[in-house]
Amino acid sequence: MEYPWLPALLLQLVCKFMKRIREEETTMGTGPRAYSHIFKTQTCAALADMLVEEGFSNPKQVSSLWPGFEPPRNYLASQATSAAPWKPLRPWQCGGKGSTSLGQLGTFLPLAAFQVSSCLLQVPAMVRYIHQWLEANQFAEHRLNRTLLDLTEERPADVVMTLLRVAPLCDRAALTMWKSIMCSPRTAEPAMLVLLDVLGSWPEHSTCTSDGDKTGVFVLAATVLMWKILQLPCVPHMVTVYLPHLLVHLLFQVLFSTLDVPEEVNTFWKGCQQQYGLDTSPNRFAEQTLKSLLCQMQHEDVVVAMERKCGWDKLLCADTYHHAVGLLAKEMSCVSIPLCSRIARYLLRLLSTQEPRWELPSLAFFVEVLKCLDMSERGADRVLQILSRHLQSGCREKCHLVLRALLDLINNPLMSKKMWSLTESLVELLWDADGEIVSMTAMLLNFIILEKDMLIPSPIALQLVEALLPLLDHDNSQVQLLSIVLLGTLVTLPQEKEKGALKTHVHQSLLPLFFHCHDENQRVAQASQETLLCAAEFLKRTELEKLVKSKKLWKFTEWLLAEDRSRVAEHLRRALPYLQNLQQPLREAAVRFMGTAGQYLRGRTKELQLISEALEGMANDISVAVGSLAIQTLYVLQGTERAPYSIFGNLHDRLCRAWRRRPRLSGLGWLRCWSSAES
Repeated sequence: MEYPWLPALLLQLVCKFMKRIREEETTMGTGPRAYSHIFKTQTCAALADMLVEEGFSNPKQVSSLWPGFEPPRNYLASQATSAAPWKPLRPWQCGGKGSTSLGQLGTFLPLAAFQVSSCLLQVPAMVRYIHQWLEANQFAEHRLNRTLLDLTEERPADVVMTLLRVAPLCDRAALTMWKSIMCSPRTAEPAMLVLLDVLGSWPEHSTCTSDGDKTGVFVLAATVLMWKILQLPCVPHMVTVYLPHLLVHLLFQVLFSTLDVPEEVNTFWKGCQQQYGLDTSPNRFAEQTLKSLLCQMQHEDVVVAMERKCGWDKLLCADTYHHAVGLLAKEMSCVSIPLCSRIARYLLRLLSTQEPRWELPSLAFFVEVLKCLDMSERGADRVLQILSRHLQSGCREKCHLVLRALLDLINNPLMSKKMWSLTESLVELLWDADGEIVSMTAMLLNFIILEKDMLIPSPIALQLVEALLPLLDHDNSQVQLLSIVLLGTLVTLPQEKEKGALKTHVHQSLLPLFFHCHDENQRVAQASQETLLCAAEFLKRTELEKLVKSKKLWKFTEWLLAEDRSRVAEHLRRALPYLQNLQQPLREAAVRFMGTAGQYLRGRTKELQLISEALEGMANDISVAVGSLAIQTLYVLQGTERAPYSIFGNLHDRLCRAWRRRPRLSGLGWLRCWSSAES
């Protein structure tokens, strides 16, 4: 150290100066000034600033300021052998990096002539002194600028947090200090980063300063500060640099202050209202600050567009907040893609932190600006990882937003190939009760499966078919259509060899597909016919393929029931719900199915009774045609049941079944002629 004697001198000078000031006030008979307690402490700060700025050339200069001062002997001895020239003590030598005091001043306290309060050596105390000095000296605004900037540069968190605690309403003196800090290239960025940490919390932000103070700072105090900064004639450059961060945190603050305003925050806000004549709530004030920010950044068009669409009012309601956030994001993406890209990158960083309180609003905005993000290999992995986590969160709103994002990204070749990893999670969503989620999931799975040019693992294919079967009869026609198309896509793609279980499930889809071939929605009917043909090819049912291709669907029931008589009762029970379908064509097809099934259930009283009761209930159908058909079918079945079932008839049925299995009965070609003659 070059000048070990000088810090001790500085302390002595400060304390001596304070002592003389007190003596002068007493001898002049004026009595203590109204702000003498400020003046006594702040004069020391001002003098320290002056001495540090001026520096000293040698001990003789110091002696001229303070006669009688003699530097320590060990210092003189060391300098007697030193060839180095005298150099003045500069500001950086008064506080090392990370120091919580005025640097070397604290080291040389034992050299001081008398005790000096330790609070003078702490940065938070110095900030408080500077604020008090500026309050008492209105026209000395720049007197302590250098000291303030030096302190902020070394300890930005201490300075920012202390200033927010000392002046949460941002009075004149505090605003002067903030302007100095935010307009200096040395201190603007570190101070802004601390402010962003405060703005990103709710309802308060707590950071322990170097003096051990853990008092929380209300987030609204930082919002008031930003509101005042945005009113300055020249807005600090750091506002532009960190615009995405400020915009996002103010946007979130609108939601947080809508959902919860603790009593202490409400008390603080009443003080703000009284100070500035504000007739508004905390959430509306945060929204106004957000509007001011957009206007200062030349985005008045966004503010106007949101006003025209009632977006600002929706932003203040918790139920419509996320819709309003999406609306704001859309408007901003129309105005500035570069800004939205920066916002998307920042939101991606926030979503990576797994902070639950801002996940939903972040996703709401992120989905709308995702297309503005320049997607690299690494970025695609990061985005997919975050979307996958929220897809499995169990939150319906998050699932809806993630699915929208994935559908927007499906046209990106890089993303579409990576989405295969989401297949299992998407299959689980097919069981969701929300029709819109199921619809988007089915659409997304269609794209993903078509994109994949590899064999589909049997477990995934099996899970998918199991989930699709109940969706073939979904109330939502869009869900129904997408599910039918997805099933058709699945059975046409290459499968692994072990597909016995899959064939069983595909076989169960034949009956629903047959009924929906009669659907009033022509798109559903067409998709059902196409998928039925795909299923027949997958199951290698040549005869069924011919029926579908020739559009002889009226023969489908006969083929299905004759294929395996042991499953007729099962098919019957699965067909019963279609008698209550809202569509007349499906009810008619179901009645005809019952009539054919009854022919195969002769002698089985329980099943026939079930058919009879179902048809009797159809007699008063809203459609006269369906009611008449049900009555006619019932009469036919009753007549058939009363007729004797001869041994010859039983033999005839068995021979017909044998003929249909003729590949295993080679050499019995005469059965065909006999069967035709009997028919």
